Amino acid sequence: MAKRGKKYRKVVQKVDKAREYKLSEALSLIKNLSYSKFPGTIELHISINIPKDKDPKSIKGSVALPHAKAKKVRVAVAVPPELEEKAKEAGADIYKLDDLIKQVQEGKINFDVLIAVPQAMPKLAPLGKVLGPRGLMPNPKSGTVTDVNNLKKTIEEFKKGKLVFKADSAGGIHVPVGKITDKPEDVIENIKAVISAIVSIMGRSKDYLIKRIYLAPTMGPALRVDVKDI
Repeated sequence: MAKRGKKYRKVVQKVDKAREYKLSEALSLIKNLSYSKFPGTIELHISINIPKDKDPKSIKGSVALPHAKAKKVRVAVAVPPELEEKAKEAGADIYKLDDLIKQVQEGKINFDVLIAVPQAMPKLAPLGKVLGPRGLMPNPKSGTVTDVNNLKKTIEEFKKGKLVFKADSAGGIHVPVGKITDKPEDVIENIKAVISAIVSIMGRSKDYLIKRIYLAPTMGPALRVDVKDI
């Protein structure tokens, strides 16, 4: 394990690793644990029970945070040529399928989210080895595969900060839920939205599904949160 820096060792002394913090208490303390020179992000780390019939990598979804921070999200849309103008009018930054495919093949990823209509998925399939590891391959579970009628709405949601999440091989899900400068009540609502989204896609109760929850600043130690307090 890499040796922790001096700043980390100093702030970690404020954490009682033997206890689970109430959510409001954790959010109050986390501001004092961040040692970045910029307003750090609050990261939510959730460990879930993986059902025996589930591959962890198949667990993925999306969530629109009620208090998402506005930022520029570059959206690419994969549609057949006859729908490119419709995608452009709907707000897509990249909408010409042949150009998109060529750029990805050349290793040029100039977008944050890739949305596709079902008709375009066969053309994207060969790009799976490039897009998949980056979490950019469109998937119905993450809301990035949509029909033409919902294309405009889907683009708008991701432009406003809708997040895609997925579980890692150990059943961990990691999502940014705010900044340390945000109002605690806003961050709490974001956290609850993420948990609701995970519970929804899994179809299991929160008490069964969630094993552990941690909150951590971008730079700083994590706090274990009492699952029952959320």
